[in-house]
Amino acid sequence: MAMNVGTAGGDPEGDVMVDINTTPLIDVMLVLLIMFIITIPIQTHAVKMNMPTPNNAPPPKPPPIVRIDLDFDGTIGWTWPDGRSEVIPAGDRPVIEAHLAQVAAQADQPEVHLRPNKLVTYKYVAMVMAEAQRLGVTKIGIVGNEQFL
Repeated sequence: MAMNVGTAGGDPEGDVMVDINTTPLIDVMLVLLIMFIITIPIQTHAVKMNMPTPNNAPPPKPPPIVRIDLDFDGTIGWTWPDGRSEVIPAGDRPVIEAHLAQVAAQADQPEVHLRPNKLVTYKYVAMVMAEAQRLGVTKIGIVGNEQFL
């Protein structure tokens, strides 16, 4: 540490200068930084993952799909997984209940895709969904939502 006190001639009007010499402090800090960098262990940023082992089993087949199309006037188009289709009039709840009961009674229930028309009133959609829930259909979903955008 250095300190400059006055001038050599003893001038009483000379400014007193008090400064810290920071050069040795910076040198010590750089030496400590280099030592710290050298002594820390090298960090590896590897993530250990348990990857599944490949097997030669065939991929699972897609589940069967029951398709329910609701028309604008409440008419229901019912398509079974085997391709059979039928049209159910709007007020025929016993037929809808019977079909949904057949779906719910199966051990491995097929997926039920409910596809409402853009102009159908909500009461028909709610009626089908409520009947499906009441009868125990678990795999039901509304498809074709892109038409409502």
